[in-house]
Amino acid sequence: MAFSPIKFISEKTKELKVKIGNSRAIIATSGGVDSMTCAMLARKSLGENIVVLFLDDGLMREGEPEEVRKFFESVGINLEIWDVKESFFEALKGKVDPEEKRIAFRDTFYRTLGQAVKSYSVDFLIQGTIAADIVETQKGIKTQHNVLSQIGLNPATFGLQVVEPLRELYKHQVREVAKKLGLPNKFAERKPFPGPGLATRIIGEVVPERVEKIRKATKIVEMSITGASIFQVMAVLLSDKATGMVQGKRMLGDIIAIRAVESKDALTASPCKIPWATLFKVRDRILKEVPGVVKVVYDITPKPPSTIEYI
Repeated sequence: MAFSPIKFISEKTKELKVKIGNSRAIIATSGGVDSMTCAMLARKSLGENIVVLFLDDGLMREGEPEEVRKFFESVGINLEIWDVKESFFEALKGKVDPEEKRIAFRDTFYRTLGQAVKSYSVDFLIQGTIAADIVETQKGIKTQHNVLSQIGLNPATFGLQVVEPLRELYKHQVREVAKKLGLPNKFAERKPFPGPGLATRIIGEVVPERVEKIRKATKIVEMSITGASIFQVMAVLLSDKATGMVQGKRMLGDIIAIRAVESKDALTASPCKIPWATLFKVRDRILKEVPGVVKVVYDITPKPPSTIEYI
């Protein structure tokens, strides 16, 4: 039977009303389609009894907080923004192992949400966990930051009662629901961006200087490599250095990898065949606009054996 976003919205709004009742709920949104869809679904179900929160962890795309705020204001929803950059960078300090970084992000994320739950006197956390998050965590591929009970963690440890209305959906189905809820294509068709943000696009230690480099590269790549067939596109800052020539002098500089894949459900993926002319333009902009980069490479690895993200 074909998936019906209208039927899904009808069923989930009723479920949320029964589950949460007259209590208040908080939704942490990053600007991604999953969390934005949760916010719109919660507003439809619970009316004013919601708090929509953006944790500005310093790991988001350029201009993300204000862009998300403007949208929610346009639909009559107040967005709370917390500046928590210091906490997240401190948690990630010195960590280079991918799984350690994901766990550090997750623990800081939920501790911060626990504080928000108390601050706003809410009873429930509604979050945008989707089917692929649960599958990959249970299979041990990587620990998704928004999956708790599935890996033996009790949300009550963080003072939370967690509700996951999208947990049986895959990304393409979430996009259908988003559009029916009134999210513009700008958000509904947005390429996936992981909860830990740019921390998943940095190999090695995550520090503000390296984040700023990958933020600039990310903007260039997302603006330049577009198309309906592209499921996800990203820039990644590698940990190794490469020899380069700058103004006639030899130097060791950074390496940026570009990755663009086609996928339907994020469980498998194939590299996109990007035209050389497009890749050359992206290469030239990165070399010119991102300080210290001397080499740009294109990743042609499918999933499996690779994951889509680098960590």
